[in-house]
Amino acid sequence: MPLDDLGALTLPVGDDGVVIGDDAEGRPQMIGFHRPVPYEVLLIGGLWTAQVLALRAAGTGARVAVETGRAQAWTTLAQAAGAGLECITLHGVGRVPPMGATVGSPVVVVRDCGMRPPRGRVVASPWQSVLTLLPYMSPVAPRLMRNSALVGVQRVSPGEAEQIGKILGLGAAEIEALPTLADGVTLWTAGADRQWVMTTGTDAETGLLGVARRID
Repeated sequence: MPLDDLGALTLPVGDDGVVIGDDAEGRPQMIGFHRPVPYEVLLIGGLWTAQVLALRAAGTGARVAVETGRAQAWTTLAQAAGAGLECITLHGVGRVPPMGATVGSPVVVVRDCGMRPPRGRVVASPWQSVLTLLPYMSPVAPRLMRNSALVGVQRVSPGEAEQIGKILGLGAAEIEALPTLADGVTLWTAGADRQWVMTTGTDAETGLLGVARRID
């Protein structure tokens, strides 16, 4: 190819990470779990969304460690992921071993430990992000919300929406919308940034996990 023709080539380059869904304009939105600094994510929402994020994180090459007290809810997912490779592993609460995360082998830890996840030895570190799932607001939620770099909120009660709004500094319209959200819709917040995202399962994800749902 002549050197002068190289200018005609274009390569679209955007944010990289895990596709979490589409915004209101249909543009894909992503979470960059693989970072050289500790990264904490909190999702106040349903198990379905957390499992889709775990699957997609594994699809980007991350090792996913699930800390859970309900292993039966994750077993089928862990067995189906990775075509037989242990890219998603299940561990009891407080039993996640050191994962040895590196730039070439990043880790995402999913903490599905109920309303009061204990302070464990699993913490975010370089190349190891932590996603904590809370089904609803709980006494530990305010602390987790303040300590997380990214917070996702799905449908909650009006009272919970008011409490969340005060902590995150949401506007009146956002607070009023939270109790009305459809299954699969999440308000993701990072500081002053806000983004509504609709997560829709692929055919494979829907076959494995069913359709999007807020309540398990």
